[in-house]
Amino acid sequence: MLSLKDIKKDYVVGDSTVSALKGVSIDFRENEFVSILGPSGCGKTTLLNIIGGLDRYTSGDLNINGKSTKDFKDRDWDSYRNHSIGFVFQSYNLIPHQTVLSNVELALTLSGVSKSERRERAVKALEQVGLGDQLHKKPNQMSGGQMQRVAIARALVNEPDILLADEPTGALDTETSVQIMELLKSISKDKLIIMVTHNPELAMKYSSRIIKLLDGKVIDDSDPLDKNVVEPIKKPEKEPTKADKKAAKKERKKLKTSMSFLTALSLSRNNLMTKKARTLLTSFAGSIGIIGIALILSISNGVQLYIDQVQSDTLSSYPLQITKTTASIGEIMNTMAKNHEDSANHDKDKVYSQNAMGEMINTLMEETKVNNLEKFKKYLDDNSDLKDLTSDVQYTYATTLNVFTESDSGVMQVNPSTLLEDMGYMSSTQMEAMSMSGSMGGMMGMGTDVWSEMIDNEELIDKQYDVIAGRLPEKYNEVVLVVDKNNEINDYVLYSLGLLDPSSLNGIVRRAMAGEDISVDSEQHVYTYDELLDLKFKVVPTPDFYKKKDGVWEDMTGDESYMKKAVANGTEISVVGILRPDEDASSASISGAIGYRHDLMTYLIDEVDNSEIVKEQIANPDIDVFTGLKFKTDESVADTDSSSGTVSDSTADTESKADKTADSSDTDKKAGLVAGDSSMEIPEGMTEEQYKALMEQSGASDTGELADMGMNAMGSMDMSAIQGGDMSSLTETQKKYIASLSDEQMELMKQMLKEQSDTNADQLANSGKYSTSNYDNNMKTLGYSVVEDPDSINIYPVDFASKEKIIDIIDDYNDSVGEEDKIEYTDYVGLMMSSITSIINAISYVLIAFVAISLVVSSIMIGIITYISVLERTKEIGILRSIGASKRDISRVFNAETVIVGFVAGALGIIISYLLTIPINMIIAHLTDVPIRASIPVSAAVILIAISVCLTLIAGLFPSRVAAKKDPVIALRTE
Repeated sequence: MLSLKDIKKDYVVGDSTVSALKGVSIDFRENEFVSILGPSGCGKTTLLNIIGGLDRYTSGDLNINGKSTKDFKDRDWDSYRNHSIGFVFQSYNLIPHQTVLSNVELALTLSGVSKSERRERAVKALEQVGLGDQLHKKPNQMSGGQMQRVAIARALVNEPDILLADEPTGALDTETSVQIMELLKSISKDKLIIMVTHNPELAMKYSSRIIKLLDGKVIDDSDPLDKNVVEPIKKPEKEPTKADKKAAKKERKKLKTSMSFLTALSLSRNNLMTKKARTLLTSFAGSIGIIGIALILSISNGVQLYIDQVQSDTLSSYPLQITKTTASIGEIMNTMAKNHEDSANHDKDKVYSQNAMGEMINTLMEETKVNNLEKFKKYLDDNSDLKDLTSDVQYTYATTLNVFTESDSGVMQVNPSTLLEDMGYMSSTQMEAMSMSGSMGGMMGMGTDVWSEMIDNEELIDKQYDVIAGRLPEKYNEVVLVVDKNNEINDYVLYSLGLLDPSSLNGIVRRAMAGEDISVDSEQHVYTYDELLDLKFKVVPTPDFYKKKDGVWEDMTGDESYMKKAVANGTEISVVGILRPDEDASSASISGAIGYRHDLMTYLIDEVDNSEIVKEQIANPDIDVFTGLKFKTDESVADTDSSSGTVSDSTADTESKADKTADSSDTDKKAGLVAGDSSMEIPEGMTEEQYKALMEQSGASDTGELADMGMNAMGSMDMSAIQGGDMSSLTETQKKYIASLSDEQMELMKQMLKEQSDTNADQLANSGKYSTSNYDNNMKTLGYSVVEDPDSINIYPVDFASKEKIIDIIDDYNDSVGEEDKIEYTDYVGLMMSSITSIINAISYVLIAFVAISLVVSSIMIGIITYISVLERTKEIGILRSIGASKRDISRVFNAETVIVGFVAGALGIIISYLLTIPINMIIAHLTDVPIRASIPVSAAVILIAISVCLTLIAGLFPSRVAAKKDPVIALRTE
């Protein structure tokens, strides 16, 4: 079974060589109790280590079951020790931080035995040596004899063929020694036991065979085999088949030892738990670098969150803006600068004019472009990536939001605000320009309107504002009032909204400039939330300002009674909430004091598009509905300039007058008939019977009186008011007269008015004169818009990175369309904050460099600490190797320790860092008003712990490799 043939072992010590074994040849039986005796230094332990595979012979051969070990590799020796050998040492060599059961189970874990079977076999082995009731004790809680029994149980648990005992009773008293020897003798019935001892009495009493060594040679063998030479191994007669090779490979794989990482973790965890204080200090030392990094990241994260908030808030006020008519300011300035440089090519002996105005106008015309927003809107709506990149995409329209308030004194226009114009501060043209600048997202901070559209992103609104009363609007006819951070409202807003009397400011600027003494209300007014939430406004579509009279539409904004009625019929708007900017918000998306939803504008667009005047203008695109005149076209201009056109106009004018006279005569007849004048001739198209019946209805007795009253009443009557059913503007006499008319007479009157209106419109259209306006201007005046064709598009990026991606999307669109459909846009934030990315990157690089230094220092320290652990656990290394652990298993044990230390260090560093952020935030809040809050993101905390584990693992690679290379024989001698 086991055969040693001419085994020699030499040790090189300095320049000399020491021979520990000098040609030892021994054959062993499968089951016998062999004791090897000899003085110290004769080679007994060396021989035992060679048999056990812990040490390698210099020459000779060790045969196991007829197989030579000359070609054994490390993994073969590991498997041999684990499956065929069991060691019992003089000093027990139990792992102190493991329980009795865990010590015994250890060899089985290397064999890949399942947990349940492992426990069952370990318990059985301990019961066999009489320790079935001591499973969970630690070695330091047991006597020497009990520890040696545990060592024997560990040696037996894997059911080895050979049990090697090195002075098993050397550290025991006599009584205990006898017990151990009796136990070994009983085991020898089934196994080969080779014992090295200095006690010849025990050897004589219990051994079945005694071998004596002296100076590395066998000098006596009490019961040698007849044949001490190993028979040569015969080669198989034929080559092994594939099946044979596969079976052999499978068997080798089955016998291969391997320690799982969980077992390695358990070993290292138990070892570290025996040194809690040191482990904690070591972990704290390792966590210092992590703490530094975590604090840097927490402050960096706080700054980044603040920057992100600033970006989000800023970009909610300064969007990428694309208007229908646009000009690239940068291109204009570059072109003008270039033209000016090119023009300065003359001598300086005279003074020359500089064509600055001409260049400016020419450049403006060249760089001004009309964007096809209808096509671009469709492209944006179809782009699925845009939603994640934007807070909102806002479409604005040319439709004017006309807002009024009602009071006992009349109606007041709230939006567009006319306050500055009424004060005499600027003209209506300047007011319009100011209003346009205000619509650009508050770019210049000088818009005059106090009403602005809210961004359609409730999450962003919640971040930027606190709802201090009421709620956010949910319907198109609901709005919110915005106060400042001090719960104050600018008095300009109060005057504009009618909360303060704006009439007290009329002409105040002009009077002040004229030197008059003026006074302005400087009292601080206080309003309750309920008072502000009770505010009501009326929205009136622009077409409602016009009334049709004599075939044309007349602007009625100067008619107070008409405007009262128009406002009364307008859409009521309610204030449902009061917002205050959040203290941490660096910017706000609502530029006005009143914020309304986008669907209020879409509602207003529908109202305008469905109005009578807009429908009429669309149906008659060549006629100006305000004047009844035709719009001037290129052909009409040519006709007007030609002489033939003048003659035809004159002829047409004569014919028009004739027609007008004829129409007027027939209209007069109808008017007289309505008035009850029987002297009038029968109008054309009416029979005599109809005429008589109509006259009889008016009453024959007072026909003359009624006729006189009717003629007088109709002379100053607002005919268009009657046609529209509006009687409010009539006098009492006119109302009385209207009431006296029969239904037929009223119908006749309306027919007459319609004919008169149509005649008037036809006369104006064919008068030969032309409107000074055009179709587009009229539609703009009326506030006509198409939802699919916005007047401008405001794109609100989530952050600067998203803004760059959005610009790429726009560039992709421009690349896919023709030159006429390319989009020009204005990037206000890009113009103002183009260097912010560079600054952030520079800060990041500095932090990364600092972090890298901390990581290097931490790594070096962890490597040193792990190396110290290797030195402390050297004996454990020898024990593990003796039960079959491979070099890789040893590395795994220490890698597991570094993983545990790294995890604890990382977790400890994160916990400490979280605690330190509390005073850090207090200090930041005390020293600065900037709302920076240091905080460690959960993802960063997890990553830092993972980095800590990885770094300690890397740092522990060298010490673990040193541990793996340790000689198990030397390691076992280490105390």
